Order: sequence, then structure tokens, then C-alpha cells
Amino acid sequence: MKIVFIILGFIFVGLGCLGIPLPVLPTTPFLMLAAICFAKGSKRLDAWFKNTKLYKKHLESFVEKREMTLKTKLTILLTASAMLLFSFGMMQYKAMVNGNSVGLIIGRVMVLMMIPIKYVYFFTRIKTIPEEEVKDEEKTSA
Repeated sequence: MKIVFIILGFIFVGLGCLGIPLPVLPTTPFLMLAAICFAKGSKRLDAWFKNTKLYKKHLESFVEKREMTLKTKLTILLTASAMLLFSFGMMQYKAMVNGNSVGLIIGRVMVLMMIPIKYVYFFTRIKTIPEEEVKDEEKTSA
């Protein structure tokens, strides 16, 4: 099972790296998944990943201090909202195929409840820091 986590970790690092120049792919969520996979897969790879510039720039402040820039929060939230809305739309297709309208209603209500809950969580439980503060920390650590 550890090898699966290691492979997934590298896949998520690759997707996170692609997300840096491509605005369509979010960097931070993929790197969070990579960190989780490496932590479960290998202590050595976990230590390596935590020492990379990629980790330090995009995840370190969140993991250590539970803080993110507004841009990072919005990137994560908007991506998650898009995925939830996609699920919301696919439920209609699934209900038409299976003929289950009760499941459709329950599923859609749950999805609609999750959207505001995640925004409330991100803006009340995770501190928002200015971009300049992150850049200043990068300069002092370099």
C-alpha cells in the first residue's frame, strides 16, 4: 500500500507543478494531497518533500500556522466549488438513468450545503495573510 501512496504523491506533485504556470489547475490542493501521500508512504520522501521550495512556498505557512493568502484560498475554494457543481449536475444524469428522484434531492441538498460551509470554514478558521508577508518570509529564508 505504501508504494501506491508514493506513486500518488509523485502524480500530485506533477499536477501541482503544472498548476503553477496553468491557471486552470490549482497548485495548493494537489501539493496538499502529495504531502499526505508522502507522509503515509515514506518518511524519507516526506522529509524530502518538506524541504523543497515548492512545499515551502505553497504549503508551509498553512501546515505550520494555519494561514493562507487570499489568492490561495480563492483558488482552492473556486476549484472545489466547480467540482461540487459538476457533481450537482451529474446527479441529474444519474437520477434519469436509475429513476431515483429521492436520491437526487438528498444528494443535491447535501452538495448545496457543502458549498457555503467550506467558504465559512476557510474564512473563519484559516487566517488570511497578505502576499507581501509570504514574499518577505521567502526572502528571509533564502
